[in-house]
Amino acid sequence: MSRYNAYKTYARFLIELREFLREKVTLEEAKATVREVMTQRDENFLRLVERGIYGYAQSPYLSLLKIAQVEFGDIKKMVRVSGVDSTLHALHESGVYVTFEEFKGRKPIERNGQVVSAKVRDFDNPYLTSHYYAETGGSTGVGKQIAHNLNHQRILSKHLMLGREVHGTLGIPNGVWRGILPDGSGISNVLRSAYLGDVPLKWFSPNNVQDIGLRGINYHFGTYSFVVMGRLLGVPIPWPETVRLDEATIVAHWMAETLQSDGACVMHVATSRALRICIAAYEEGLDLTGAVFRLGGEPITDAKVRGIRRTGARYYPTYGLSETGRFALGCGNPIGNNDLHLLPGIVSINQYPRKVNGLEKTVPAFNVSTLLPTTPMILFNTEIDDYGVIETRSCGGSLEEFGLTVHSRDVMSFGKLTGEGVTLVGSDMIYVLEEVLPAHFGGSALDYQLLEDEDEDGFTRLWLIVSPRIEIDDEVKIMEVMKDALSKQGAGGTIQIWDQAGTIRIKLEEPIWTSRGKFMPIHVVHRIKSPSDKIKD
Repeated sequence: MSRYNAYKTYARFLIELREFLREKVTLEEAKATVREVMTQRDENFLRLVERGIYGYAQSPYLSLLKIAQVEFGDIKKMVRVSGVDSTLHALHESGVYVTFEEFKGRKPIERNGQVVSAKVRDFDNPYLTSHYYAETGGSTGVGKQIAHNLNHQRILSKHLMLGREVHGTLGIPNGVWRGILPDGSGISNVLRSAYLGDVPLKWFSPNNVQDIGLRGINYHFGTYSFVVMGRLLGVPIPWPETVRLDEATIVAHWMAETLQSDGACVMHVATSRALRICIAAYEEGLDLTGAVFRLGGEPITDAKVRGIRRTGARYYPTYGLSETGRFALGCGNPIGNNDLHLLPGIVSINQYPRKVNGLEKTVPAFNVSTLLPTTPMILFNTEIDDYGVIETRSCGGSLEEFGLTVHSRDVMSFGKLTGEGVTLVGSDMIYVLEEVLPAHFGGSALDYQLLEDEDEDGFTRLWLIVSPRIEIDDEVKIMEVMKDALSKQGAGGTIQIWDQAGTIRIKLEEPIWTSRGKFMPIHVVHRIKSPSDKIKD
């Protein structure tokens, strides 16, 4: 995006921000919006398909529908008769879907011998009025730019307001530890909180303008003009305060002080960052009883939950994608650590078996379809890198009054570790990193990481990263424990091949955090073959 277009976008953002921040949203209005979105589900879906797919010649989905010989009138009839979810399932059976690799541009889209030409940008919503741009973190590949719209934020905010009410966090002091642009998580969290009348008292950011450099001058303007405009309108948007990942003590002390003065506080934060705060609080002897972490961005595992709860804090999860925004809220009566209500007015999710090469394991992968015309990107039977349990059940919670009876839980990435022609399911390795190794050698889930990289010859190497804080007398022993645990989970054949190739090695150094401040137990480095030979996480 050119600098001129960027400034034009931000000018539009600032003009419309005035109305956005002046709106006073009540809980009853939020509930009414959620009900309205639910009742208009079919109409919203058809409007998006008609304009964003059939009305957009570059849409990859349009090419797939043509191959399947499906016209818009056919979809309209199917929705009227069977509903959105059954229609999407029938279209999937006809070859109208996009795999995760195809969506990321890693593989060409091919159906019935025909190749569909598609670029990553072709999945953008062509009729979206953009107000600001952000970039994905690139934790599973090269990051991409995503447009965001204030009307979409309005709808998402009202849904999230219900989650705040269920978990008792509406109207209490809150803070954000999320990055500034081009990381869109910070500005989006601050925007939504301000829209609901819960302006954050603090905006901690793990990155600053020096990290982004001159290439990010457009993003600098977007971030700080947002803060200035908010303040001019009488909304005390906090200035972003740089707090690095190894400075979690600063956030822990702020939370403890807020608890002493107000009795409660909320921190909007990624899962691993919440664990960092709680580890710092525990080491400092700080009691976080009364604090709530609203989590997102990473899987919530047993080890992380234990680390949070031992400080007296509690949490609730949310779930979503950069391409869609949040579409699931933590259940008020959960049956597990990561039990959420799906928001069927925002997306439709169907599951299809996904074979993980190299192991006798198949996972029920999520295929997501966006329903709102304000969505940043159009997903239409699009496979994402997640799988888990989706079930319809009664939990007895207040969200059921809106028809929110479909739950998702135990959501994990099926991202693979690939080497020497065999692969390993990422969730099996996460269990070893977060449970087995800390139990044997001490430390926490943040002290162990598996790094996938390529050597100079192009061979995939897996590095078991162990923090120097962990005292290990025998490196062979830790490798044996890891391999034994993986073998017990059915990966013995994979380990044997990797042993022969010398694929797995060990490094005693600090684990890597992504540029967006996320701790990924499995960290994949993609080497981009170009004259500059860049490496991006």
